[in-house]
Amino acid sequence: MLRQRAYNLRWATVPEDVIPLTAADPDFPCAPEIAEAITSFVSGRYLCYGPPQGLPDFKKTVANFFTGKRNVPAKPEYTMPVDSAAFGIYLTCKAFLNAGDEAIIFDPVDFLFRYSVEAVGATAIPFAIPPGTGQIDIEAFERLISPRTRLICLCNPLNPTGKVFSADELMLIGELACRYNLMILSDEIWSDIIFEPAAYTSIASLGDEIRNRTILVTGYSKSYGLAGLRIGTVAAFTQQVFDRVYDASLHYSTIHGANVLGQIAVVAALTRCDYWLKGFVTHLQRMRDITVKQLNNIPGISCIAPDGCYVAFANIKGTGKTSTEMQQLLFNDARVAIVPGLKQWFGDGAEGYIRLCFATSEPILTEALSRITDTLTR
Repeated sequence: MLRQRAYNLRWATVPEDVIPLTAADPDFPCAPEIAEAITSFVSGRYLCYGPPQGLPDFKKTVANFFTGKRNVPAKPEYTMPVDSAAFGIYLTCKAFLNAGDEAIIFDPVDFLFRYSVEAVGATAIPFAIPPGTGQIDIEAFERLISPRTRLICLCNPLNPTGKVFSADELMLIGELACRYNLMILSDEIWSDIIFEPAAYTSIASLGDEIRNRTILVTGYSKSYGLAGLRIGTVAAFTQQVFDRVYDASLHYSTIHGANVLGQIAVVAALTRCDYWLKGFVTHLQRMRDITVKQLNNIPGISCIAPDGCYVAFANIKGTGKTSTEMQQLLFNDARVAIVPGLKQWFGDGAEGYIRLCFATSEPILTEALSRITDTLTR
């Protein structure tokens, strides 16, 4: 079924003898309760337009999640579904950036941040956070702020390195935002995927002043396998900020909007599937440990265990190969597909690295790692 349905660099797009450890999407079916909720809704056979600001049950459920699970006092009226977290990132940039403005992004980080900033005519200013970085250098961060800076783009946990920001680091970033009157885009799509003993803190939980200048973006594809439903959330914390996001969304027209079935699925996920998510994260922590141990046994490769996200960002500089050369070697000889550390995917700081997704079964993962090991040690 994955070979029929899993696109975006995955099973449906590679030859049958290739194992894809590429896009960060799980190889597992969603929780049965989610499928049951969708089936029940569809059985009514009315598939009408939903409210432009979201189904009331969705808004209430997501706000309760932020309040109860993230210590963020969210309100349903300021919480809105969007057609993916990716669109939520773009939408926030559209709402708060103009041509000539600047936004600080991390490096390496998912390409969607640079893409979204540049798509609205602004300039992305990278702040280097190499894999294994401890507390960030807040003074170096502050030096990047200019009179044109309008937005700080926070990705926590950080894809692709798996860094989980401490409460102290987030407070320092939040204080800079307050001091320089900047908005904060907080992408929290990975916030459920945290490995012990790391702990997650939302920057929106750190007091009213920081929270009121934060736009919280999240999605449900990483945690619950719902990428194809195209559903995410944007949450604001003041009427003024929410109105700005809503106006930029075009939801008030029929040009854009959020999938109603996706909203139904999210309500089921957040109210009925805690057991499923807990089991998934337990499995992922075991897969992380297997991946990191195996990669570190290969001469020329080193990999720091991520504290969050289900991707391993491996340093291959000791092999003498570029990221592209390693990608091609593993695809052609090992028949394993990975993501190379190229600027187009993660920024300049990613060269000399490769990213592997380990959200799969143990037999598939061990086979892929065995193939990689055999290719690089023979």
